[in-house]
Amino acid sequence: MSEPTLQSFNESSVNVPLDQPTAQKILSLIEVHEKVVYSFVELVYVDEEEIIRINNEHLDRDYVTDIISFRYDEESDGDQEIEGTLFCCAPRIKEQAQEFGESAEREFERILIHGLLHLIGYNDQTEEEKRSMTELEDKYLALSEDNK
Repeated sequence: MSEPTLQSFNESSVNVPLDQPTAQKILSLIEVHEKVVYSFVELVYVDEEEIIRINNEHLDRDYVTDIISFRYDEESDGDQEIEGTLFCCAPRIKEQAQEFGESAEREFERILIHGLLHLIGYNDQTEEEKRSMTELEDKYLALSEDNK
């Protein structure tokens, strides 16, 4: 089985502290533990203006958010050929790291995990779903630390 393609683009003014090998390792961890296959994931870091534009255009929401996930593959393939784009608001993620007393690197890792979980069908609309996703994020952050 070939390694999934993960491409990162930083279109923001922020220096992103998450390198390609670490992002790839996180993606692979989730694949193994969730029994899914990502065939192509695009990770795009943008500024506040762009995340608001995307949020407004696609979700009818007019505010800054840390990540917006889009899945493109046909659902008929189930979870074996997942393709998607994760638009991440780099300035917002950096702010969140400070708000939560986390390192920027760890918060960028958490947001990547969050987006990858969205691509495989996890939601965070209810309090219970949010709690469940946070537990999974913590699990994959810990596993990622163990593999460094």
